[in-house]
Amino acid sequence: MWLYLAVFVGLYYLLRWYRERQVVSHLRDKCVFITGCDSGFGNQLARQLDERGLQVLAACLTEKGAERLRRQTSDRLETVTLDVTKTDSVAAAAQWVKERLGDRGLWGLVNNAGIALPVAPNEWLTKQDFVTILDVNLLGLIDVTLNLLPLVRKARGRVVNVSSVLGRITLFSGGYSISKYGVEAFSDSLRRELSYFGVKVAMIEPGFFKTAIANKDRIFKSFLDIWDRARPEVKQIYGENFVTSYKESIEQFDHKCTQDLSLVTNCIEHALTACHPRTRYSAGWDAKLFYLPVSYMPTFLVDAILYWSSPRPTKAL
Repeated sequence: MWLYLAVFVGLYYLLRWYRERQVVSHLRDKCVFITGCDSGFGNQLARQLDERGLQVLAACLTEKGAERLRRQTSDRLETVTLDVTKTDSVAAAAQWVKERLGDRGLWGLVNNAGIALPVAPNEWLTKQDFVTILDVNLLGLIDVTLNLLPLVRKARGRVVNVSSVLGRITLFSGGYSISKYGVEAFSDSLRRELSYFGVKVAMIEPGFFKTAIANKDRIFKSFLDIWDRARPEVKQIYGENFVTSYKESIEQFDHKCTQDLSLVTNCIEHALTACHPRTRYSAGWDAKLFYLPVSYMPTFLVDAILYWSSPRPTKAL
């Protein structure tokens, strides 16, 4: 029995390996629009796809980021400034994409733009702190997708949404995990709707990587700013020791972040260029070997792990 099971599993992975190695034809005729290309995953992906010969339309938040990217790439790559939180900016970028495509459809849409701050215990935050993150990571992503969806459908192309392992398991308070859970839900519903039109939707769920979004100095400065404005009652409950412990946990977190961004961009490239892309990609060994398995554990067990490994308030019971 075990022999038959081993043979079955082996054949399954062999078949999957074969299917995933099949590449879409005429890639040089394909056009991909990527958000968040100033730095990090988006910047590296734009350069990576440009080297492969695809036509890349890269959206950057700042003209400085766009100019820097143009210097690093071929003349095929074009840039546009885009603030995903502003509907007028999104509509203008969508029109810009249409003008460059002409009668063609858009093969790939990569929703990569995102922010992580502010991060702090929920009780310290305001409604606006949550709105700030949701506007970029979720509502901005939805706005860009809705504006470009007709072009993607025309090409029977791909939508690739950059989520996170924190869309599977909540490790930190604040709006980041909420936004990524929302990205997961939106992507699931979008995938099912668009399957009728030959459009494939994939999610990228990276672990922790050394990017601007995970800069330890920025994270701790944001944390201190929120602590300084916290109510006296909150400061008394949590205490200065909590702030010190939080700083130490950020230092430990920084050491665990992976530097090789290609682990993520290779997943996005596969989702765009493979004939049979996956629905979800766990990018990074921490995502594959720790966060993904933990997301399937019983809730009480995950709660216990996080309870004993997280900073404790001074007035904790």
